[in-house]
Amino acid sequence: MTVHFIGAGPGAADLITLRGRDLIAACPVCLYAGSLVPQALLAHCPPGARIVNTASLSLDQIIDEIAAAHAAGQDVARLHSGDLSVWSAMGEQLRRLRALDIPYDVTPGVPAFAAAAAALDAELTLPGVAQSVVLTRTSGRASAMPDGETLAAFGATGATLAIHLSVHVLDRVKDELIPHYGADCPVAVVFRASWPDQRIIRATLGSLDPAIGKGERTALILVGQALDAKGFDESRLYAGDYDRRFRPVGTEPRFPE
Repeated sequence: MTVHFIGAGPGAADLITLRGRDLIAACPVCLYAGSLVPQALLAHCPPGARIVNTASLSLDQIIDEIAAAHAAGQDVARLHSGDLSVWSAMGEQLRRLRALDIPYDVTPGVPAFAAAAAALDAELTLPGVAQSVVLTRTSGRASAMPDGETLAAFGATGATLAIHLSVHVLDRVKDELIPHYGADCPVAVVFRASWPDQRIIRATLGSLDPAIGKGERTALILVGQALDAKGFDESRLYAGDYDRRFRPVGTEPRFPE
């Protein structure tokens, strides 16, 4: 028996890995975060599967469901939105499972920031503009930010920022980032990336209206010059005179065949 933690992707039902889909189809028990995981993914569950929406369950109740499946020798598909490596609350579940000696594995998923960038037709790391992406958020009731992990601190780097779980505090985002990026810095707010009702708002930090975030939670804020850069450098990777292992150049290539 194994608990398979599966990244269910950002929203579109077909943005799931083949491995994730096949694991769902093989598990007689499926636990899913119903507030964020699309219902269409449950169509992959086998006939007669026990399907549990964990949105209203506590951590103890979730572990009780897994322990019951373990006692019955039944594999579990545990679905979380996006990718499990960030803000998934997977770590606390794994800690409980290790204490109970219940086997598990992890299958990655498509993260929300990647779906948002795709919706914008954007590469977030353009040569000469930005070569780093910072995934961050602002403090919330569920998890406070550690000292030092502030928008201002990350903004000082000039990197492209992917700010999660913060659309309801856009005024704070503006106030902390304008001193570092400038009021004319491009920003995009992507609501429900990859879902059928996806919505995109493009602006600059100075013109961004904080009111668009009121009452919203499922949105990603992207900030950085890479969002609207036009005069960026071309990568040397594909330059005709760039000597590389798979395309040797010159009479004395660095990587001779």
